[in-house]
Amino acid sequence: MKKSNDKKTLKDRFEELTRKKPIIEDAVPQRPVRHIEKKLDLPFLKDIDVADDKGKYGAAEDVEGEWGLTGGDSSLKVQARRRFIGLIIATIALILILGGVFYILPRVLPGLFEGTDIELFEKPVINLEYDDETVRVVLDTSVSVMASPDPAGQRLTEVLYNEPVTCLNDNGGDYIRIRTSDGIEGYIPVNTVTTATESVEPDMHLYKIVVSDPSKNIMTHASNGTLMRRVVMNTVLYADIKREGVYQVYLPTGESGWIGSSGVIELGVREDTEEVSSRYFVSSLLTFVNARYLENGVTMYGASINGAIYVCAEINGIDVPRTVDGLMEEGEEIDPGTDAVTGELLIENILPGDVLFLRSPVAGPGDNRVYEMAVCTDTGTLLMQSKTKTTIRLANFEAGDSICDRIITIRRIFRTE
Repeated sequence: MKKSNDKKTLKDRFEELTRKKPIIEDAVPQRPVRHIEKKLDLPFLKDIDVADDKGKYGAAEDVEGEWGLTGGDSSLKVQARRRFIGLIIATIALILILGGVFYILPRVLPGLFEGTDIELFEKPVINLEYDDETVRVVLDTSVSVMASPDPAGQRLTEVLYNEPVTCLNDNGGDYIRIRTSDGIEGYIPVNTVTTATESVEPDMHLYKIVVSDPSKNIMTHASNGTLMRRVVMNTVLYADIKREGVYQVYLPTGESGWIGSSGVIELGVREDTEEVSSRYFVSSLLTFVNARYLENGVTMYGASINGAIYVCAEINGIDVPRTVDGLMEEGEEIDPGTDAVTGELLIENILPGDVLFLRSPVAGPGDNRVYEMAVCTDTGTLLMQSKTKTTIRLANFEAGDSICDRIITIRRIFRTE
């Protein structure tokens, strides 16, 4: 019985201890606070001298002496400044590497591989054609070459934009005496030429461009640019860049301009225009119809028959002189023959492209001085100067006409088809 009462007592005691007590007036039962009577024995506190203020727990430490850290290592500002300096150094290093790759190496490597067979490092061979100090290059669209240093004198021919000429005499006046590439000597204004020859040196460029249209514009930009210079048929330019529909050409002023690809002939820098048939020669000549007549002129702004023949022959592959006397020696002489019955000239044997040399309408018998020239453009049709010498025009003729009696000789320069 005693043992049973003891168990009941323990059970009752357990229930009494674990029974929840009601909260009165929002009071929260207080939990007993445990007081540590014994001093804590922590190993990391053993070395602290409680008598020394510097050794108190949480006091400042000598980080350099204790941990080997300097003031810079313990400062966030110094660390940020070091990162900024490191970024600058990295940027400078990158610039030096890029400079080495794109600037220094291209200049150093060719010297290292000079004399080898490695094509990448072969130096381009530049043969200067116009390194003589007497060479001048024309700056204007066209310049009249006069027999004397007088704008009212006789015009011998014209030279074109970017055409090289040889200076024979420069006495410091307004005119200099020059010689053209085909040997004509005369005077041009000194301010129409330059001594700079880079624009005519073939090996300094990539493309040779010959103007085949009556005129072309050189612009400041490939599209929507402003006009820099108007050039005419047979003007020769050299280009450095080729894009779709345009070329960037180098100018005698040292500038670059853009010219459209239509109406020009692209060649290698040392190539000549390929010779074609008389049909193309005649087609070029017809662009001078209704042009203003100008004694020995060679452009659409003023032309003669011999000047038109010169530029049209050049762009179609045959080099000819630009003078009347010189043209009389070109090609082969043609005898059209006469009708056996009527004795009249067989004009059907004068073919397109044939050049006719005519005496004056009032010349006497045996007078074979050339008064004018004409070019057959079709059977019975001639390109010639007007009677008033004001324009270039087309004229029809038939067998028995007076023009047939004026023919001194006929020369065939281009092959017929």
